[in-house]
Amino acid sequence: MKKQISKKEYFKIVLVLGALCTISPFSIDMYLPGFPAMARELETPIANIQLSLTAYLVGIAIGQLFYGPLLDKYGRKKPLYVGLGIYVLASIGCALSDSVENLILMRFLQAIGGCAGMVAAQAMVRDIFPVTKTAQVLALLTLVIAVSPMIAPTLGGFVTAYYHWHWVFIVLAFLTVIIWMAVIWVLPDGAEPDTQVSLKPKQVWKNYIQVLQNRQFLVYMSIGGLAGAAPFAYIAGSADVFMNIYGVSETQYGWIFALLAFAMIGSTQLNHLLLRKFSSQQIINFSMHYQVTVGLLLVLGIYFQWLEVGPLLMLMFVFLTAHGLNGPNTAALSLAPFSRNAGSASAILGSIRMAFGGLASAGVSFFHDGTSLPMVSGMATCAVAGFLVLKLDQNINGSISKVYNKKALAS
Repeated sequence: MKKQISKKEYFKIVLVLGALCTISPFSIDMYLPGFPAMARELETPIANIQLSLTAYLVGIAIGQLFYGPLLDKYGRKKPLYVGLGIYVLASIGCALSDSVENLILMRFLQAIGGCAGMVAAQAMVRDIFPVTKTAQVLALLTLVIAVSPMIAPTLGGFVTAYYHWHWVFIVLAFLTVIIWMAVIWVLPDGAEPDTQVSLKPKQVWKNYIQVLQNRQFLVYMSIGGLAGAAPFAYIAGSADVFMNIYGVSETQYGWIFALLAFAMIGSTQLNHLLLRKFSSQQIINFSMHYQVTVGLLLVLGIYFQWLEVGPLLMLMFVFLTAHGLNGPNTAALSLAPFSRNAGSASAILGSIRMAFGGLASAGVSFFHDGTSLPMVSGMATCAVAGFLVLKLDQNINGSISKVYNKKALAS
């Protein structure tokens, strides 16, 4: 039985968990308006600056695999403190970078530290709240996360325009120190340290294999990871598309980014209401269908040059609403079968999602051709891939909702 939580405690805990989850979104979004200025100052093509985003996503994917067993063995907070410390130091390193190579390296290390917040937050949701509430709590966390793209690029655009892009990383370090203090004062400890968890590579790998053998986890991790990579394709290409192709300013780009972020905020709130009447499986099935449809419309519109900036924004807005519906529901269904190995399951879930996101952003950089097509094609490809996994599972084995692996509950 989990401890009863008052409404006041519930609000504070969700807020701090959400803040931990926003470390990486802020790190991804806040420096985007500075891409053109960074490319000019570091004397490198903007495609190389985009690789610093890919390096961050790769760092998250790798780092989360290490934090999973650490969070299980030492409890949630000690590894979290170490990760936040690494993040702060690496952020200062980013601010001091004088070459794109050094920036890419520091971004990778920044991700290694920052991903601790993401893994710990998801694992602590499973620790603190009952299984029946995890989808709702994850939806609220997604809401907090979704607010960050409304704030981060706007703040980053202001800092870049009136100060310097280096200061973006100083601000990130300062905000993380504040979150660090909130973790110490507000969050409960979560699951007790499990001394039986081995950190030997063979045993760690065995734990991960056990998690991956759970069919429900594997299916919804794949759907959420593939479809969830679409926003990373958008993020990787958006600065170049809107600022260089459509000629918007740094501050205007921040407002465009905020508008599109609102798509995820609104759908997250809608998801919270929909869960009262529909299952997570039903919501995922509906949202995947319309995301694929809109994604294909985006590709056709750009290819045949039908879309100006207004219609492009409208279709992208609709496309991104699906992310606010898919994300919390696929995460909840992925983590539901686990109790003891929740940290490892959370680590794999986050790692795979960021790995797919890294591939999507790298693809946009690789196929960069001075048009919007690589960005929208990457978005549509991710949605179609997730949709195909969903349909393959339904057509071959029936709905995963009928297969709740109860044996894994004891794992």
